This record gives sequence, C-alpha cells and structure tokens, in this order.
Amino acid sequence: MRRWNGWGDESVRATLAPEALAFLREAVGTPQPVPDAELATVCARIPDSRLPPHPLVDTAPEARLRSSLGQSLGDWIALRFGALPRVSDGVAHPTHRAEVRTLLDWAQAVGALVIPCGGATSVVGHLTPEAAEPRPVLTLNLSRMRTMTRLDAEAQLATFEAGVLGPDLEAQLRAKGFTLGHFPQSFEQASLGGWVVTRSSGQQSLRYGRAEHWFAGGTMLAPQAECTIPPLPASSAGPDLREWVLGSEGRLGVLTDVTVRVTKLPEVERFVGVFFPGWEAGVAATRELAQSKLGGLSMLRLANAVETRTTLKLAGHAGAIAWLERVLGWRGCGDGKVLLFVGLTGSASQVRATEREARAVWRTHGGVGTGTVLGQKWAAKRFAGVYLRNALWDAGFMVDTMETAVPWGRTTAMVNAIETAGREALTAMGERCHAYTHLSHVYPTGSSVYSTFVLRVGATAEESRARWQALKAAVTQAIVAQGGTVSHQHGVGRDHAPYLGAEKGAAGLAAIDALIQHADPNGLLASGNLRPVR
Repeated sequence: MRRWNGWGDESVRATLAPEALAFLREAVGTPQPVPDAELATVCARIPDSRLPPHPLVDTAPEARLRSSLGQSLGDWIALRFGALPRVSDGVAHPTHRAEVRTLLDWAQAVGALVIPCGGATSVVGHLTPEAAEPRPVLTLNLSRMRTMTRLDAEAQLATFEAGVLGPDLEAQLRAKGFTLGHFPQSFEQASLGGWVVTRSSGQQSLRYGRAEHWFAGGTMLAPQAECTIPPLPASSAGPDLREWVLGSEGRLGVLTDVTVRVTKLPEVERFVGVFFPGWEAGVAATRELAQSKLGGLSMLRLANAVETRTTLKLAGHAGAIAWLERVLGWRGCGDGKVLLFVGLTGSASQVRATEREARAVWRTHGGVGTGTVLGQKWAAKRFAGVYLRNALWDAGFMVDTMETAVPWGRTTAMVNAIETAGREALTAMGERCHAYTHLSHVYPTGSSVYSTFVLRVGATAEESRARWQALKAAVTQAIVAQGGTVSHQHGVGRDHAPYLGAEKGAAGLAAIDALIQHADPNGLLASGNLRPVR
C-alpha cells in the first residue's frame, strides 16, 4: 500500500544510524519531532464533493486526498500536520483512452476543472487545486492505464499507456530484451506520461537521454480534439509537435499513449566510485569526461565536499568509512574531497575500453578510483534513498531539493549562490539548514546542479511552511539571478510558475499562453500549472 503522507510503500522503513542523527543535530540544531495527523482525522475534515455522481468518479474523501497532493515539501507539511489545502472533488481512474474522452466531455458538461495525474510524485505543486478555484475539480488519475500495447523490435519502438509506472514499464520491456533506461530517483512511483509532460531526466541520461530524446510520439486528448504524433525517425515538416507535448504539464491535454525509443539490454553495467582532492579537480574531470563522448559512459554524478561528507556520515558502517578516509587521506584526498560516481554501460568490450580511457582522464586530475564497491552500493539503493525523507521527518528534520542547469564555467558560482541563499534565508529566521549539492546530469556544454537542504520541522504547520517558503523563494531567486533554468528535471508546476518569465521572456510567455488558449479555449485544464489561470 502506498503511504498517504510520505514517500513510497508504507511497508518500507528507512532508519538513521545514531552517528547520522548526531551529525544532523550538530549541523542544524536539535529538532523536536511533531506527531503526525491521523488519516481518519484528516479525511473527516475534507468537505463534501461538489461534483454530481458519475459511475467512473470516486468522491470518497481518502481517494480524493491521495490524488490531490504530491511530494513537495509543501505537500508533506500539509499532510503531516493535517493542514490541508483544497483537495479535488473527485478522482477517476480510467482504464483506457475512450474513458478519458468520456470523462473530459463529462467534466466540460458539468463545468468542472480537470487535473491529470500519474504517479503523484510531483515536487513542484502540480496536483493541488488552487484555493480560489470556483469550479468543482476532477483529478484524472491514469495509473490503471499501464499496458505495453505494441513493441516494434525491428525499429526499437515501444508504445505504452501513459499511466504505466517505472518498474512495470521496465519489466514489460526486459521480458523482451529491451530497456528504456530512464531511472529518475522517483522511478518506482512515477509514470511514463508524467516523465514526458515534465521533461524528466533519468540518472543515466548520459547514455539513454532525457525525455525529449526517447519520446517518439503518442496521443494527447485535448478538450475538443485529439492529437496523434507518429513516431517518425526524423522530420523536417514544420515545427515538431512533440514539443507541444513535452513540458506541457497537463495544460494542453491528457497524454494517454506514449511511444518511446528503446534499446537492447546492455551486456555489462558497472558503477565506479572516484574521489578527487577538491571540487575544482572533480568538476574539471567531469567536464572532460562529458566532452569526450565515450560511448560506454551512462552516468557522471559528482558530489561536492559537503554532500560527500554527508553521504559517508549517513551510510553507517563507521569503522569501514574511517578506514576508507584514512586510505584516501594518504593518497591526497582529505577533508575537501569530492566523490564522483561513474556509470559504465554497454558491451563488455565497450565498458572495458571506456573505463580504461576514463581512468586516464580522472588520474590526470588527481582522481583516486575505489572500484565498484561504493558505486554498486549506491546503485543498489538509488531508489530506496528517498525513503530517508520519511525517517528524517520522524526524527524532526524536513528536506527540500532545488535544481537547475548552467553552462560549464558557471557551475561553481551557481552552487555557491544556491547554498548561500538557502543558509541565509534560514539564518534570517533564527534557524540553520544543512545544504549540499551534486551534479547529476552532464552535457558537453554544461551540467545540472541539484542541491539538497535539511532543516528542522517547525512546531506548527504555519511555522514549517514559513521556513520552506523562505528557503524556496531565496534559492529560486538565486537561480534566476545566476542565469540558470528554473527547472532542469522537475517541471514548473505552480511553485516555479512565477519565475518562468525570466527564462522564456515576454514573447515566449505570450506564445505559451496562445498555445494553451488554442488547445483549451474554455479552460477545462486551467490548473495554474506552468502558467497562471487567466
């Protein structure tokens, strides 16, 4: 059963080692854990639905609650304290495209707003109705649409219903010898359609690409039309309609079917840990590797010194970590060391050749390879690590993440600006935050920047929300001031919508607004995601 007020399956329990708790208490102060609100109590506060009855629509309070919030820190605060914002008036779980059309037509007829939903893993406020929305709200949850409807092995194209979650998608492909290779941290709970409409990136995007690289075509149901995009290998026939779907975030229509470019399962996959004496050496090596375009590289993930230290502290196994740090110190990687995980994927000969060439690069920058022990441990837990958010909250700590992307040469300035903004925002409130950063996706021209902030839960929902909002605003403003994108991989939602103009400009925003007006003239999908309701 999926947890209603946190991350993942409620049967999975993460724990924090005593030394990890002591480390965080020293970093941000001793927290005071707050009891969670009870599910029954929260559901009892939900007002009656304003939707008329429909056989496909569930208006039970718990069903509406579970589909009305995502995984942002704001969502967590609302759920854990039971301080709910507006929730939808009903949730429908269509099982095929015809039912989606039926529900869209019914919603138009009864004057409802529709918010599409997949895995409900949004961290930027995609799912919660705006408090001022006067209409009843229907959440269209596609999670029961999860079948692979076609596999063209010759062309390496697979078509799925858009609600399929990551593990189910990969299981269906791997049974036929293929993989999509899209592995975001939310992989176990997120949906294919959600990945497309938010332009998602997976941890091994260096090999398999971002959503815009593997999204080949599909079908989107707009309020008054249907758009089907054929999965052509290439086309110069005018603007690419896939770009209307990518990043649309539920404002242009409901994506029901997705055709993706898949690849044969790799023969070999390895993850190697490499330590560098300091940040600049790590960045230089990572940039050189990204620009080398070695065919067997699937991932380059560089943690700064604070994240490296935090990772080692939270790992447990204090004796083994102490021994490792002594050895690294002898080899020049002391207190300021940084950790790079290198993913190697492909045929056995390709992986051997790539590792040999990559080793030559990292050694020129003072890198110390530690083999696959750390890398394989990371890979084994890469989807389980997010469960630590549950354990941290239970201990009185809350976590938020911010991400962007900039060209090489501006990476360090962006990291410093983001972390400084977060710390200063909390200092102004008499609090502290523990901030650390990694580069999770790299390109020949630049890199993503992904920062994590750990702070104390407040005594009340209002106090906790004030800390989160101060942090969010300060860091986002720092990103904009440094010329970064407002979202590299999470989408815009409502949380980042006020900052979109800094990247798109007035003309760009006007074009987006015109496209929304064309696709949805009556505002059936006017959720406030991406662009404000007008």
